Amino acid sequence: MKDDDVIQWRFGDENTVIAEINKQADRITVYDDVLDGRFRDRLKLDKQTGSLTITNTTTEHAGDYELVMYSGRFSSKVFRVSVYGEYR
Repeated sequence: MKDDDVIQWRFGDENTVIAEINKQADRITVYDDVLDGRFRDRLKLDKQTGSLTITNTTTEHAGDYELVMYSGRFSSKVFRVSVYGEYR
């Protein structure tokens, strides 16, 4: 990531922002209380790479995640995540 980069991780049909890095402001923000708290204490954001890690995933974390990058220009990439599990 460059010094003026801003990235956002968004989730779901409403593109709710769940994590953000603003290098220029030297700020990392994780919005784990959005969407009824489904991401509470589960999100880890790497400040050097922008990688998002979701721990202890369940089926409620399945869906479309969009990585939005502003670095002199706008770009985005959508990832579709499926979560499968067994009930015991």
